[in-house]
Amino acid sequence: MAKRNTVLLIYTGGTIGMVQDVQSGTLVPFDFEHLLLQVPELKKFNINIEVVPFTPAIDSSNMHPCIWEKLCKIINENYHKVDGFVILHGSDTMAFTASALSFMLHNLSKPVILTGSQLPIGTIRTDGKENLITAIEIAATKKNGKSIVSEVCIYFEYKLYRGNRTHKFNAEHFDAFHSPNYRYLAKAGVYIDYNFEALKKPSKEKFFIKTKLDNSVAVLTLFPGISLHLVEAVLSNKFIKAIVLLTFGSGNAPNDAQFISLLKNAIKNGKIIYNVTQCNAGSVIQGRYETSEQLQEIGIVAGADITTEAAITKLMYLLGNYKSTTTIKQLLQQNIAGELSN
Repeated sequence: MAKRNTVLLIYTGGTIGMVQDVQSGTLVPFDFEHLLLQVPELKKFNINIEVVPFTPAIDSSNMHPCIWEKLCKIINENYHKVDGFVILHGSDTMAFTASALSFMLHNLSKPVILTGSQLPIGTIRTDGKENLITAIEIAATKKNGKSIVSEVCIYFEYKLYRGNRTHKFNAEHFDAFHSPNYRYLAKAGVYIDYNFEALKKPSKEKFFIKTKLDNSVAVLTLFPGISLHLVEAVLSNKFIKAIVLLTFGSGNAPNDAQFISLLKNAIKNGKIIYNVTQCNAGSVIQGRYETSEQLQEIGIVAGADITTEAAITKLMYLLGNYKSTTTIKQLLQQNIAGELSN
C-alpha cells in the first residue's frame, strides 16, 4: 500500500471557522473540532491530516507580525514531519500574511497554502468546503516523490495563486482574489491543472526561517490636492524608516517643488521611499513621464510590478535583517521570493 502523505492544517481563524451568535447575530469563532465535523469529506481522503489550532482564533483584522513569526516557527518545527501545510486564515489580510511568509520561509521544497472562505463553513452555500478540500489535496500531491508546489500560495475559488502576487479585490464574491501581474499556478476543475512553467522550482538547499521583522513602515497614498502638511507629517516621523509611496499610474506624482523638496529631504535624512502604483495591475516605470522623472533623480526606489501587500512586508523583512540602506534599496529592486517580474 502506498504511503499516506501528511498535511499539517494550521487554523488561525477567519470566516471559514465562524458561526452566527444567536443573540447578537454577529459572526464569532467556534471550536475547531466543529469545523472538521462540517467537512466529513475529509475522512475520505487517503491523507493524514494533523491539526494545530490557534486558541483563541484570530480575526484577520488583528493579524500582526508576531503571528507571522508564530506561523513560521510552527512550520519549522514540523517541516520534516509532514508533506505540506495548509493555513486557514481570514481573507481580509491573507495577502499580507502570504507575502510575509514568502520572505520569511527560505528554500521551500513543500507547499504552504493559505485558504479561507467568504461564507462560514456551516452555511449551505459556503465556499469554504471546496477551498479547504482542494487546498489539502494540492498540499499533499506529489509527482515522482516530490511536491508539485513548493512555495507560499493562496487557494481561492478554484485557483491557486503565488501568495506574494495576490490582492483581495472583492469583499462579496467567492472569487475574492486576483493576481493581476502573475498568472495562476493551478486551476481546479474535474482535474487539477497545474501551470508548471509558472511554479517555483523546489529548492535543493536546507530549509530555514528568518523571523525578524521591523514594522517601522508607513504607507502614503497620493491623491489630487493632498496636503503638504500630511506629506511632511509622514515623511518626518522619527519612528518611520521606510515609506511605501502609492503613486498614480506607472509611478507618477505631483512635480510641485515643495512636494519634491519634502521627499528629497526625507531621503537625505535616511528614509527609504518605495514607489508602488495604486493601480491593481501594471508596473512602476520611473522616468517614463515628466511627473516621475524627478522621483528617479532624487533616489526614490521604483517598485516595478510589486503589490502593496508585498511591498509593505518586504520592507519589514529587509529592515529587520539588513542594516545598510544601500543594500535594502538594492534588494527592493531584486526578485527575492517571486514577488517581482524579472
